[in-house]
Amino acid sequence: MTMYGADPEQLTRLGRTLRDQIDAIEAMVATVDGSLAGTPWQGPARQRFGQEWDESFKLALARLKDAFAAAGADCVARADELRRVMGT
Repeated sequence: MTMYGADPEQLTRLGRTLRDQIDAIEAMVATVDGSLAGTPWQGPARQRFGQEWDESFKLALARLKDAFAAAGADCVARADELRRVMGT
């Protein structure tokens, strides 16, 4: 027989882990932004990378950050609901 469900404590930890990754993503964006701003690099390759960074990579990281926030909140909410249903 297959059992479905989750351990509320583990689910809460997963939710927090996912939400903690938001800080790592924000730090990565800040690091690359700062490095690009502080590097004297000119020319077409710089323009291409800068454009890709601003229009593609940062957008993808923002979507990932939003997904982690939503999934993390969902895990915590589900764990809370499991606790409520289980009476713990």
